[in-house]
Amino acid sequence: MKRNVLFLSTFTFVTLLCVVAAAQGAADNNYTVAASAALAEGLAIGIAAIGGGLGQGKAAAAALEGIARNPNASGRIFTPFILGLALIESLVIYALVIAFFLNGHITTVLGA
Repeated sequence: MKRNVLFLSTFTFVTLLCVVAAAQGAADNNYTVAASAALAEGLAIGIAAIGGGLGQGKAAAAALEGIARNPNASGRIFTPFILGLALIESLVIYALVIAFFLNGHITTVLGA
């Protein structure tokens, strides 16, 4: 799993580096800022969704394993499990709020 994440992040970095190196001319600064903000918005949501999904999957697996080992402890495991899922999801929602702020910045910069 770590190998796949490392490969994907390296591939993304190299791809973005090639796009920057292949730029033909100097663009207007407003469009450059807007493009960078749009890229940051997409990456923030994507990374947050991947991280949140992996975290929730690991939490669910650990809780179900604990319940499978000791079925009598399911009542004591359930509440911290739900609390943990809520905290993980709050981080993903925080990334969504940041993306909305960046989206507002894009429209402000472009004057649309």
